[in-house]
Amino acid sequence: MAEHVVGPTSHYYYSQRLKLHYVDWGNTTAPPLLLLHGGRDHARNWDWVAQHLRDSYHIIAPDLRGHGDSEWARGGQYAMIDYVLDAAQLLEQLQLFPITIIGHSLGGGIACQYSGVYPEQVQRLVAIEGLGPPRGNSRQGPAHVRMREWVTQMRSYAGRQARRYASLEEAVQRMQEANKRLTADQAYHLTVHGLYRNEDGTYTWKFDNYVRSQSPYEFNIEEARSIWQQITCPTLLLRGTESWATDPRLDDRASAFRDARCVDIAGAGHWGHHDQLEAFLRVVREFFKDTE
Repeated sequence: MAEHVVGPTSHYYYSQRLKLHYVDWGNTTAPPLLLLHGGRDHARNWDWVAQHLRDSYHIIAPDLRGHGDSEWARGGQYAMIDYVLDAAQLLEQLQLFPITIIGHSLGGGIACQYSGVYPEQVQRLVAIEGLGPPRGNSRQGPAHVRMREWVTQMRSYAGRQARRYASLEEAVQRMQEANKRLTADQAYHLTVHGLYRNEDGTYTWKFDNYVRSQSPYEFNIEEARSIWQQITCPTLLLRGTESWATDPRLDDRASAFRDARCVDIAGAGHWGHHDQLEAFLRVVREFFKDTE
């Protein structure tokens, strides 16, 4: 980001005894906009979007529990219901209603769940590939086998040491490997805000390794649809044409929404707001204008 641009202010709130972090981009008299990041990401991944929308909206971007500068969950459990509770607690504390929400991946899932549970609180919803895993991508097999595999996985995380990078440049390289569409400046910015420095001078990612864990319970598409059906606000479902995510029109997930608009972002992978920022902003602004 340009050095002369004033960034957001840093704040904290509490949910389930956890101290959670969020950033506030100011402009408090403007309509509120909540930005929810994806798994193993952080609030500052929205900086480019916030820079373009901050003059029109009061933008709040939290670090999800176990991510960024928020505390890690006691015991290492990270369930959707807890993320939704955290979002509800933040919005209730700040009284930012009615709220517009943009969520990416895990953040998109949280946004959809919150909007279905509290439809009266949400004015508009944008979900970037946030409708859950593709069919066949969740744990398979009998419940007792899935539970056994999950226990084994969780025990392995207990002994797993977070990787330490000898230099910031080494971590930036790893960031670029994760998303080859990132520019050098994007990768550097995301890395700087996603790391902390250890006492020995090495660098480690801020997110808790336990956020990688996958529930032993299969993704319940029927219950998800029942929640999505409660959403009353206009909804924009975004997907990158070069992403692994399935098309919600073809897998029938879009049909669960009362008022949904599906748009593909050409040339984008899973991180559409990074890969094709201008196209993303154009689609979002058009959606906001049409739903004023």
